[in-house]
Amino acid sequence: MQNLKVSIIQSRIFWEDIKKNLSSFGKKIDSIKDKTDLIILPETFSTAFTMNAKYVAEDMNGYAVNFLREKSYEKKSFICGSVIIKEKNKYYNRLILASPDGEIRYYNKRHLFSMAGENKVFTQGNKQLIAVIKEWRIAFFVCYDLRFPVWCRNKNNYDVAVFVANWPTVRISAWKFLLIARAVENQSYIVGVNRTGVDGNGIGCNGQSAIINPFGEYIINAKTKNGIFSASLNHKVLEDYLKKFPAFKDADKFNISKKTV
Repeated sequence: MQNLKVSIIQSRIFWEDIKKNLSSFGKKIDSIKDKTDLIILPETFSTAFTMNAKYVAEDMNGYAVNFLREKSYEKKSFICGSVIIKEKNKYYNRLILASPDGEIRYYNKRHLFSMAGENKVFTQGNKQLIAVIKEWRIAFFVCYDLRFPVWCRNKNNYDVAVFVANWPTVRISAWKFLLIARAVENQSYIVGVNRTGVDGNGIGCNGQSAIINPFGEYIINAKTKNGIFSASLNHKVLEDYLKKFPAFKDADKFNISKKTV
C-alpha cells in the first residue's frame, strides 16, 4: 500500500470573522507546493470556538464548505476542518471532509463541551465518519472527543484517527498525553491539529499539534510554532506491528448507544 502524505496547519483563528479566516487559510493551503493526500485544519477554523452560532452559522452551501470544496479540487487533495453549520433549525459543530472530486462527507461532533455551554447550543452527533483515502481507513473526531476512548475505540476499522481542536493552553498537558494514549491503545497513527492564539473570550491556545505513530512516538511535534507540517505515513510499519503484537484481538466487544444525552 502507498504511503499517506498528511499536512497539518497550525494557526491562529480570527474571532467570528469567516472571510478573514478563509483568506488566511487559503494562503496557507496555496503555499503547499508538494503533493499531499490530506490537509487538516483546526476545529471551527472559519469562526473560532464561539457559542454565537446564531450569528456565524452557515449552511452546507455557505462560504466555508465551498471553500473546502474549491481548495480540495485545486490542490487535488482531501481537506478537512470543522465548521459551525445550521441545518433544519439546529446547529452542529461539523467536521467537513472535502474530496477532489467534489464529494462532501461530514461528522457531527459527538461530545459537546458542556463547561463552555456547547451542549446548550449545538446538537450532538451519533454517527462516526471513517473515510478511505488511498486505501487508508481514516476516522475523524473533534476536540473533546479525545477524552472519551470508548467512542474513539479502534475496532480494527481504521488505520489513522484525526482530531481537530481548539484545545486551550491551560489543559494542554492532557491534549499531549491523550493523543499518545489514543495511539497506543488503538494501535493506529494519530493526528491532532490544534490552533494557536487567543480567542474572543480571552482563552489562549498554544498549538502542540502532532502526528504520532502506533507506538506512541512523535513523527511530528509542532509545539507552539505556527506553520504547515507534513509527514508521510508508512502502512507497512503498521501492518508489521499488528502482526507481531495483535492486541486488538483480545479487546472487549461492545456497542455504543445512539441515544443522545
